[in-house]
Amino acid sequence: MKTVYIDCTEYGHSIIKEHSLLDRIPGLVLNVGDPDENALHSLLDGATAIVNGHTVMDAGLLGRCSALKTIVFLGTGASSYIDLAAAEKCGINVLTVRGYGNRTNAEHALALILSASRNIASMDREIRQGKWATPVGMELSGKRLGVVGAGGVGAELIKIAHAFGMDVVAWNRSPIAEGLPCKQVAFDELLISSDVVSLHLTLNDATRGIIGKKQLAMLKKEAILVNVGRGALIDEPALIEVLKNKKIRHAALDVFTQEPLPPNHELTRLDNVTLTAHAAFNSHEAMARLLSQGFDTLAQAINKH
Repeated sequence: MKTVYIDCTEYGHSIIKEHSLLDRIPGLVLNVGDPDENALHSLLDGATAIVNGHTVMDAGLLGRCSALKTIVFLGTGASSYIDLAAAEKCGINVLTVRGYGNRTNAEHALALILSASRNIASMDREIRQGKWATPVGMELSGKRLGVVGAGGVGAELIKIAHAFGMDVVAWNRSPIAEGLPCKQVAFDELLISSDVVSLHLTLNDATRGIIGKKQLAMLKKEAILVNVGRGALIDEPALIEVLKNKKIRHAALDVFTQEPLPPNHELTRLDNVTLTAHAAFNSHEAMARLLSQGFDTLAQAINKH
């Protein structure tokens, strides 16, 4: 059986070597870099199982993979890269890797909260421009954090924020896990009462645009809005208007409706926004867990074939 990792990055390759992950999949064909169309077809030819990090696989491509039985997608957002309906029609099982980045994503959310509350990014920009100002910050202890989505990442942030002395409330579509140091509240109550609102939802038809004009209007004028989930959770034009009019204190965003964020995008011209490049998931530790779990998942799938 032919097994292939079709698009390993140089960084990922270094982690694979560091942790001797190839020993778990004898005979794995490892392609480092993004294959062109011809190389991709060659890699997929006769493959029964593959690892896919970020390669788009549409219905046409999947239809030509006559031997393929399993795709292990390195992450949770497989639908952004793989036509899942076409895969199912072709009898291809698409497996994902979950939980590997919960702590890393939560720590990035906290970093954004800290940066926004103490004006870290704006002061850095100003000092580099020869400006010296000391803006008034906001102390987090005793402030209310509203966590929207109390799954793996949200649960980690709840625990971290509680340790910071924040009053944490959460909204989730199902009961939250027992033992989390927070109070589960209604969505509107969370928006109205929180000093910081942090989004940790998957993107689907129910969550797309969950923060729109109505919800933005509920936020406190001094509220901070954080998003490390998916850009489309927020009505971006509505958020830009709110920020322009100083209706909230700050937005700290790691994800956007269009990525990479285009140069001179309106968000880049606003002072009350902190921007990062969809990097919340990306730490050495998280990447090691991602690849380790992904290879384990592949090995289990191969053993079932």
